[in-house]
Amino acid sequence: MDLENRVIQLCIAGTQAEFHRRFSDAVALYEQAWQIHSNDYEACIAAHYMARHRNNPKEEFEWNQKALDYAMTCDDDRLTSFLPSLYVNMGKSHEKLGDLNVAQKYYEKAAQLGLSHQMDME
Repeated sequence: MDLENRVIQLCIAGTQAEFHRRFSDAVALYEQAWQIHSNDYEACIAAHYMARHRNNPKEEFEWNQKALDYAMTCDDDRLTSFLPSLYVNMGKSHEKLGDLNVAQKYYEKAAQLGLSHQMDME
C-alpha cells in the first residue's frame, strides 16, 4: 500500500476517526477521498470506504459494486490482495438485500482467495 497516496491517507484517517467513534468525520474523509480519486485503483479504494457508513442497504450495495467494478477494470496488482474483502462486502450487501444465493457465491469467491465468511443466520 502506497502510504504517500493522498486517497489512501484520507481513508486511513477515516478509519482512525471511526476507531474514535467520530463517524461523521470518517464519512467526510471518505467523501473527500472519492472526490479526489484520479485512477481506477484510487476509485476502488475510495468506493470501498464510501460503502462503510451507508444507512441504506441499496446505497451500500451500489458503493460495494463500484469498488468491485473498479477493481475488475484496474490493471494494478495491488488490488489482488484486496479482492477477498471486496467479495465479502458484496456478499454482505446481497445478504442485506435478501439475495442469499448470490451472497453465498460471493462468500465462496472470497473463501477461494483465503478469506472465509459465514452468512448471518438470524
